[in-house]
Amino acid sequence: MDFASYAVHKKNARGRFYSETEAQGRNPWQRDRDRVIHSTAFRVLQYKTQVFINHEGNFFRTRLTHSLEVAQIACSVARALHLNEDLTECLALAHDLGHSPFGHAGERALESMMKDYNGFSHNDQSLRQVTLLEQQYSAFNGLNLTWESLEGLAKHNGPVKQPYPYLKRINQLYSMELSSYASAEAQIASISDDIAYHSHDLDDGLRAGLLQLSELKDLPIVGKALYEARKQMDFCQFKDGLEKRLRHEIIRRVIDCLVHDLKNQTAKNLYELAPKSIDDIRYCAYGIVQFSPEIAKGNQEIRDFLYKNLYSHWRVNRMSRKGEILVKDLFKILSENIDLLPKEWQIRAVEAEKRKQKSGVLRIITDYIAGMTDRYVIEEYQRLTDLSILSQDIKII
Repeated sequence: MDFASYAVHKKNARGRFYSETEAQGRNPWQRDRDRVIHSTAFRVLQYKTQVFINHEGNFFRTRLTHSLEVAQIACSVARALHLNEDLTECLALAHDLGHSPFGHAGERALESMMKDYNGFSHNDQSLRQVTLLEQQYSAFNGLNLTWESLEGLAKHNGPVKQPYPYLKRINQLYSMELSSYASAEAQIASISDDIAYHSHDLDDGLRAGLLQLSELKDLPIVGKALYEARKQMDFCQFKDGLEKRLRHEIIRRVIDCLVHDLKNQTAKNLYELAPKSIDDIRYCAYGIVQFSPEIAKGNQEIRDFLYKNLYSHWRVNRMSRKGEILVKDLFKILSENIDLLPKEWQIRAVEAEKRKQKSGVLRIITDYIAGMTDRYVIEEYQRLTDLSILSQDIKII
């Protein structure tokens, strides 16, 4: 496919921090995408909370399935607008690599524990993961992604006015041009994140019984989808699983509406801006990838509805509270007893302690916990606190 002049091209790529010979048969962003998929952090997303803790049910979304859905949406938009689909896919798959266990509850817990030591942000942690914490290659730490992929992760939510310390450090070594927007590809990955989680959180909320169809009829975009889906179901030839079919018909219409509008409005914005290069996108005064005003308003109402009726539901609050307590307690135990850390993490913590770097020790513990799955946090906490499983730690001969 021929890329638009304002897409990220191989000819205007800025390379990698560590020089490498590019692979034959793959462009740099296909290689970035493959490195993300083969990373440890990507695999563990399978057991990290989206809304519902992983063991709550086999069919609820996890961070992994969410990332795959974001990638599918983002790629279809990039393809329609003649942008770099491989870079878009890479960013969509990588955007949650730094997410803590138990979703935003785990993030709140780590932010609280690190508030006096440069804080915690899952966006910043994603950058740490791909530049430092992945340790698979002999020549460097991290994945050595291209500048364009790092830029997309660094500016996932647009220009960065107050970067976390780690992003500041990366920016000093390898300028991310934080005051500007990221590429159109990165902007697509970011807004596709919204489309995916709004639609599939509605689906999971209905599936869990925390949301009711009657609550959706007056909701912008969703209400129309519900009306059209019910009409369609009048002609459904199948009589089994009607509720599941109706739910799917609603969600696919919501996604279609949002994606269709995003393509059209962004194409209109591009026509009016008439960019000649990627820098015209980066240094535009506004994000070029947008919904129309009407759909943007409706999308915000969906977000507000979900926060009020799903994310703040008492059952979700109970799950989140448990996760937050677990993460905080585990952090306290390990920060007071670094000799309880696994060997490779303990070595790093001891080295930081020798340098009298308390913040460094706590950051290592944060990195360790942030990389855990939901179930691993539960199991690790039990191993450290439950005396009834003492015999599992040391086999007595």
